[in-house]
Amino acid sequence: MKLGFVSAILPDLKFEDLVDFAAGTGYKCIEICCWPLGKTERRYAGVTHIDVDAIDDFCINAINLCLKNKGIEISGLGYYPNPLDPDEEKSKFYVSHIMKVIDASVLLGVNKINTFIGRDKNKTIDENFERFLKIWKPLIQYAESKNVKVGIENCPMIFSRDEWPGGNNLATTPPIWRRMFSEIKSDFFGLNYDPSHMLWQHMDYIKPISEFRDKIFHVHLKDTRLDKDRLNDVGIMAYPTQFYTPKLPGLGDVDWSKFFSALYDIKYDGPVCVEVEDRAFESSIDDRKKSLVLSKRYLDQFVI
Repeated sequence: MKLGFVSAILPDLKFEDLVDFAAGTGYKCIEICCWPLGKTERRYAGVTHIDVDAIDDFCINAINLCLKNKGIEISGLGYYPNPLDPDEEKSKFYVSHIMKVIDASVLLGVNKINTFIGRDKNKTIDENFERFLKIWKPLIQYAESKNVKVGIENCPMIFSRDEWPGGNNLATTPPIWRRMFSEIKSDFFGLNYDPSHMLWQHMDYIKPISEFRDKIFHVHLKDTRLDKDRLNDVGIMAYPTQFYTPKLPGLGDVDWSKFFSALYDIKYDGPVCVEVEDRAFESSIDDRKKSLVLSKRYLDQFVI
């Protein structure tokens, strides 16, 4: 495995400074955020460390030289919109940009991207699967033709009032993953697995690792702290952020020893990237850098 981090937590840094920081702190890879410029929609979104709309040979050479000089790899290109948005114009834009990210991953020799399936939050799972096939079958065919693996993060995207009742990402549970991978069969269609989202949904985040061993392309390392007293008060029908808090790895309730043991059992050797969404480390650029230093110090016991 190669330990890295998601670049969204350091939007202030230019690409070269981001790579310098990664190398200086001992990380081996970075998931590079590739949102369209000026398209901020929520926290941790809208970060553009590589502008895929403006990528050219000069840019590619500069990026690869910077990475080579510092011994850092790109674990994948990240862009997390809602391709199944009921607004057709938004949906078309998101799909178009995903294709640009796929193309950029080929040009950079990364051949891996991470994203969301998306969802119409006001429709059932079955109703969403109709659009899922219409949109994602050609997308995966396109990725496969380019030899690019697509990892879907298992985040429900149901944290705020505008994301209710169904959330903005379909790919949240093992039964849905089984159906996704059954209806679109491809070795280039898999998961960007984040155990924290399973934990706050009160699900087993270890068991799926074995079943989906061939579909785990990328891993996010984010922790979650459940507030049982608060949960007893508001119940599971409340907005999730009323009873859980995203934390750095080791500061929440994920059992990282068991988690990494399961990854080693399936001989997973891909990237494992820290995703920082811990508000305790957001007040300054120094605090956000500190969050990554602390996370690496903790995770070094599991990743050599």
